[in-house]
Amino acid sequence: MLKVGDTAAVLLPLGGYGACQVSGIDADGWVTVCVLDWCSDAMPTLDDLSSAGPLLRDHHSWSAEPEALRIDGSDAPPPDFVWLGQLPIHPDVPREIDSFGGWEGLPLQIVYQRRWDLQVPAEAKAAYKDSARGPVVVDLGDAPRTMDATTSSIDLPAHLAEVRWSGLDALPRLTGLRWSGADRGLSEAVAGRPMIQSLIWDDPPAVVDLSTTHLTELAIWGAGLRHLRLPPGLMGLRLTAEPPEVVEAAEEGRWIQLTMTSPAPVPSGLRGIRDLDLRVTGDLSMAALGALTDLESLQIWWSRPYGRLLDAADPGRLQRLHTLRLTDAYGVDASSLPLPAPSLRRLNLAGIRRSQVRPIKARYKDAPVCVTIRGAKSDAWLAANVDNPLRDWVDDDERAGNAACKAYASALRAVERLPACDPARAAGARPILQSLVERLNAIDGRYEIIDTVRREEAADAFFELARRAGVPDSETAAWFDEWRDF
Repeated sequence: MLKVGDTAAVLLPLGGYGACQVSGIDADGWVTVCVLDWCSDAMPTLDDLSSAGPLLRDHHSWSAEPEALRIDGSDAPPPDFVWLGQLPIHPDVPREIDSFGGWEGLPLQIVYQRRWDLQVPAEAKAAYKDSARGPVVVDLGDAPRTMDATTSSIDLPAHLAEVRWSGLDALPRLTGLRWSGADRGLSEAVAGRPMIQSLIWDDPPAVVDLSTTHLTELAIWGAGLRHLRLPPGLMGLRLTAEPPEVVEAAEEGRWIQLTMTSPAPVPSGLRGIRDLDLRVTGDLSMAALGALTDLESLQIWWSRPYGRLLDAADPGRLQRLHTLRLTDAYGVDASSLPLPAPSLRRLNLAGIRRSQVRPIKARYKDAPVCVTIRGAKSDAWLAANVDNPLRDWVDDDERAGNAACKAYASALRAVERLPACDPARAAGARPILQSLVERLNAIDGRYEIIDTVRREEAADAFFELARRAGVPDSETAAWFDEWRDF
């Protein structure tokens, strides 16, 4: 049980240690945790931290505010947080905060602040802070475009005959790019602009070298990549197709959170990863992860078909794994989960069969494992709704969620009844889609269920139905924005 004053050393994503302190706990159990102004190669002691105040966050658009989060008290801290003991609360440390978040966000903010302090040139930081909203002409090699001066992310056109990378300098707040195809000077341009920290690369060439860039996040979309060189500061890598045959990464990817959507094995150059996020269909054997001997945190997301978890109960498997998160694990039963082991501390399940809740809790009853279960659903309900994209709304409000699922199912049946080869199919879908949005408007008006996450889920469901009917995305977006009240 955490108490005000509890202080922890925090292993940072790129090595070294930071620190944080519990500065408040409210009547509802929400915990205010403040990051302390500390960074060291070795783990600090309480004496080291005795005079540390809050880390003041001034990177990017922040203005020297203490870095603190309000965290759900039922969410267990990561096992790699080392609780050192108690210290008095520094006068500048906030006791309450309005920003909500999770434990994992705390060490990331330390790294982002250090990156800003140590890697971004002073002139680039000044240009970022001084920029104001307003039109600016950006010439990237095609017809110059007028954009907002505070634009933070752009998709670069793939058809440019000549790329004028200097045009990026008109956007001092640019931190993210999306690019497609051959390099054509992209790597050099990104390397020369430390403010750029995020890159999405569609259909890359066979060899990609980003080792001299300052990227922290990279997503590769499409096949064909065979050799990938990564920068030492990368913390997030997403591979959406077959992974490259060769990957060069600092310490074999020890500091990278890897997301994969392919069932292929993790490349040998990333065998040191500690954090893996898998998007899978069907059965998944944990034996395929046996080479990842340093793996500490594993998240598995299932999409249709919702398969089983195999070979996880082997006591010799993944002996350093302390956190296991399973999402939409409707094919998983209690007996297939890892046996209680010395390393396992957190098991989070979001979306399972209700019949498995009691056996799962019994499996870990006498073990030091914090088990969190959300979204348990009956077999009968799943038989009707398991493929409904709005199914998780029932976790927020059962009546609202059931109404939303029925609205989507009705719209799906109506779209499927439209003549397949009829040129008027898209036009026929319009009243169906409008009716869906109007029903969602009514549901939200009554239950106030649609927040940012649910709005995105509603949009995804709406776009998928529209694509089934052959409606162009541009028209779909216009309809959705015109009709929705949420």
